[in-house]
Amino acid sequence: MTTRRTRYTAHWVLPVTAPPIRDGAVLVDANGRIEAVGPDAAVPRPEDALEIELGEVALLPGLVNTHGHPELSAMRGLLDDLPFHEWIPALNRAKREAALDDEDYRVAARWTCVEALAAGITTIGATEDSGAAMDAFLEAGLRGIVYREVFGPAPEQAEGSLAGLRQKVEAMRERETDLVRVGISPHAPYTVSDRLFRASADYALAEGLPVAVHAAEADAEDQLVRHGDGPFARGLNRRGIETPPRGRSTIELLERTGVLRTRPLLIHCVRVDDEDRRRMADAGATVAHCPAANARLGHGIAPLVEMVEDGIVVGLGTDSVASNNRLDVFEEARLAQIGQRARLRDGTLLSAESLLRMATIEGARALGLEDRVGSLEPGKDADLCAVSFSGAHIVPLHDPVSALFHAARAPDVLLTVVRGRVLYQQGQVVSLDADSIRPKVEAIAERLARCGPRRPAHASPEP
Repeated sequence: MTTRRTRYTAHWVLPVTAPPIRDGAVLVDANGRIEAVGPDAAVPRPEDALEIELGEVALLPGLVNTHGHPELSAMRGLLDDLPFHEWIPALNRAKREAALDDEDYRVAARWTCVEALAAGITTIGATEDSGAAMDAFLEAGLRGIVYREVFGPAPEQAEGSLAGLRQKVEAMRERETDLVRVGISPHAPYTVSDRLFRASADYALAEGLPVAVHAAEADAEDQLVRHGDGPFARGLNRRGIETPPRGRSTIELLERTGVLRTRPLLIHCVRVDDEDRRRMADAGATVAHCPAANARLGHGIAPLVEMVEDGIVVGLGTDSVASNNRLDVFEEARLAQIGQRARLRDGTLLSAESLLRMATIEGARALGLEDRVGSLEPGKDADLCAVSFSGAHIVPLHDPVSALFHAARAPDVLLTVVRGRVLYQQGQVVSLDADSIRPKVEAIAERLARCGPRRPAHASPEP
């Protein structure tokens, strides 16, 4: 929070829920909430307010990254060019062989915060095995939900897995704040049994915990769920785990096991048909759309347009830098549009305004935070980012919203603010010591590199 009011002016202010404002201003109160938004001449100028003239920038809500894995930042580029059914076990083998511990994951999560703040990201939906993002977010001042992952592909593991999850979540909830919440993530159909899905859903409903699930992502997952075969099934079978068919689709499986009752955040949803989308919409499930990771891992292009038309709330996600290599919500938005226009051969789909909403208010809705963030409106928290429009790659500028997603890039971010607190400005993260974190994350990466991304003997998705 701030100790005095702050008045920001910018060539462009983008409220999201109202039209762009040329030569606009945003007044933030001493508690870090938005007091007024409008043309510069119409916004009050309190004598005690700190005046910050941002100049040739767009001032907009902080970006919402609905899906990431902050604990994996040291794996950037380590696993490139592996098929997904080999990528998952290779990632887990690298973790084991490098003997990553809690401190390693905390360092990696802090480095993710550095990158996120420099990219204008103020809110992250983090799914993690370690839960390291929680302390990292608290230290960095970021907003987010940390979904603690749970695994157990064999039905007999369900009770033990859930007991372990309860213990971890209870410890995390003692550290919850108004900015950082705790959720759970029964990871995916290839690492979670039906029994564990059902138990996780019951636990989340009883405790009021938000839920996130990797769902309908890959062909290997689809083969496992529909037919009980494919590379994931073979890997599980080698471990003595039976893989009978489990449903017509992952979405049907999640409905049958009660997960859809939790109104979950469904991550990816590349392989969802009309019936799946109806179930998702009826349940109020939301989606984290991760176009770069979906493409890089060869999963395909999600039916984003159809999901939105069916009334499903969709936000943007970067996924981890182990799969995507970047935390750039502007790029995700651009790829989302380009992918849909290419897939449906329609150059009018997904306007720049719709991309702005997906990167902000729709992402906030996907995480259940739309009453607090995602738009510049009086009463909401002052989560802001300012993007420079002065670069040669942006000039000349005809439309500020189009420029954000088709010309600007994450490095054009000049200022990042969470609830009125400046966390990034003038190329520096204010709340973390990036210079001291960098050599630590590089040392972790060196240990991981020594393990190498060797192809595993079989495709077992064991965590």
